[in-house]
Amino acid sequence: MKQTPIWIIAICVALAVTVAEAIGTLRLALGTVTIILLPFVLAFLCGLLLNPNVLTTWRPIMGAGAGTRASRLVVPAVMPLVVLLSAQIGANFDALAEAGPALIAQELGNLGTMLLSMPLAVLVFKMGREAVGATFSVAREGGLAFVFAKYGPNSPEATGVTAVYICGTVFGAAVFAIFPPIVASFELFDIRALALACGIGSASMAGACAASLTAAVPEKAELISALTAGSNLISSITGLFVSIFVAMPIAEFYFRLLTAGRTPDERGER
Repeated sequence: MKQTPIWIIAICVALAVTVAEAIGTLRLALGTVTIILLPFVLAFLCGLLLNPNVLTTWRPIMGAGAGTRASRLVVPAVMPLVVLLSAQIGANFDALAEAGPALIAQELGNLGTMLLSMPLAVLVFKMGREAVGATFSVAREGGLAFVFAKYGPNSPEATGVTAVYICGTVFGAAVFAIFPPIVASFELFDIRALALACGIGSASMAGACAASLTAAVPEKAELISALTAGSNLISSITGLFVSIFVAMPIAEFYFRLLTAGRTPDERGER
């Protein structure tokens, strides 16, 4: 099957965005919780339906390798968002400086997810060394590069981190767009804390999270954007060092602890 021309993919994306924007923001009230579905989420669902692996009807139009070729559009599409978020940092520099310690400390929160996910990966799903790569971080670009450099691109650790990276790329932004307003509706956390938490992933995740929080608390729109952008920038820098010197050594120790009764072959060690 011949490859899909990039212009066909671009047109399909434009149509998905047009439909999503025409529908607009949807608010679903579930008791005291309100789920906000932004046009971003609707566009994501439209794109999912356009996937020839989901609906075979589109295979004659989309052809082979549509997903791989579509990935080339991600960076130029996200760059204007990065510029917009970055431009708002300067106007809210005082708020960023005040949140400085929290920005750095939030990276340690990834260790908490490892404590929960590593036992599931090893004890429930019987994963080997893939569990180390899959659970030591949120597996964004920095973590991916670190694992590839440390263990090699063909290692089980690389398989684990790549799988989580792909899942985050495909579903991460949609999840980040849905859950923040739900958490905000509980009124357990300061809106600044939620805005900082938006910045732990990629730029697309941060943008989706900031947009959904802004829809829930529109009067704090500028502060949310600034804190999210600053958090995303700082976490991309500090996150790599936390991964190298803290998270990965703990992941290695934790993996050995959980697999103490296994043979080297069962652990997937080379």
